[in-house]
Amino acid sequence: MSKGAAAGAAGAGPGGKKKGQKEFTGRQKAAIFLVTMGSEVSSEIFKYLREDEIEALTFEIARLETIDSEQKDSILEEFKEMMLANQFISTGGIDYARELLEKSLGSQKAVDIINRLTSSLQVRPFDFIRRTDPSHLLNFIQQEHPQTIALILAYLEPNKASVIMQNLPEEVQSDVAKRVATMDRTSPEVLREVERVLEKKLSSLSSEDYTSAGGVESIVEILNLVDRASEKKIIEALEEEDPELAEEIKKRMFVFEDIVMLDDKSIQKVMREVDSAELSKALKSVDTEVQDKIFRNMSKRAAGMLKEDMEYMGPIRLKDVEEAQQKIVAIIRQLEDAGEIVVARAGEDELVV
Repeated sequence: MSKGAAAGAAGAGPGGKKKGQKEFTGRQKAAIFLVTMGSEVSSEIFKYLREDEIEALTFEIARLETIDSEQKDSILEEFKEMMLANQFISTGGIDYARELLEKSLGSQKAVDIINRLTSSLQVRPFDFIRRTDPSHLLNFIQQEHPQTIALILAYLEPNKASVIMQNLPEEVQSDVAKRVATMDRTSPEVLREVERVLEKKLSSLSSEDYTSAGGVESIVEILNLVDRASEKKIIEALEEEDPELAEEIKKRMFVFEDIVMLDDKSIQKVMREVDSAELSKALKSVDTEVQDKIFRNMSKRAAGMLKEDMEYMGPIRLKDVEEAQQKIVAIIRQLEDAGEIVVARAGEDELVV
């Protein structure tokens, strides 16, 4: 059972009551469900709930009266329907869930279930465009204001956002990138208005809580997936407009652990430019996969000396490790810009001649 389903059961309204049956609250139904499942299953479910939710359900379980089999069956059936709806939402979004539920349970029942479920689940803004082809979406939004485009990209999966980013007009790319990077919180009113323009039917399902999206990490994910040419243009434009932001983005674009993505020849070129003292510091906190990749591209003698340096170095501040790693990352980017090594990126032809 997922946490969302448990929360949905606890927060669900009194729907699903048959004529002559006692009307239960959402918490009472959740309590009945847990008792029916037994202590072993219930204890596992409790691991995914907050302390206040456990407290409330424990209180309801303690004050439960005798429940007949028909009432139990009705509650279990309701839970099954909500789980099914939750699965449909996860697979294809609200519209997809509603469509399938209508076919199997009828329109009114489908609406009741969706309403109960979405009252307890936070539906991610722009969920309805999850299955939209990026090229179609690009045609739809490229004439929008850069802030609107940035808001949409911040909520899209990075692989889709990158396709849109690299196909935007060059004069818009850096503006959108900057807006995504500096985005913090967006009010539900703004989200609803943008969603209304894109899909009127879903405006009422926007979360009432302020939702976080965007930021430097978001634009880094997107830029890591665009082609190198687009990335360079965007970064260069940002360097002119906001040098500090551009530097922060560049620092996160290629992390030290990504060195395993380089081929052996590229790593050997990088090693020739790296100070051995900096390399021993940089390898101090990485996993064995990264270390082994480096050692394999060194002579046995050099690898042995490097291992000795690391062994006798003793404790070292994490800050010093990160600084050493960043120096090596800077060398990798310089070599890439000079065309001496190739860093594989999405959207580029992998053939090298």
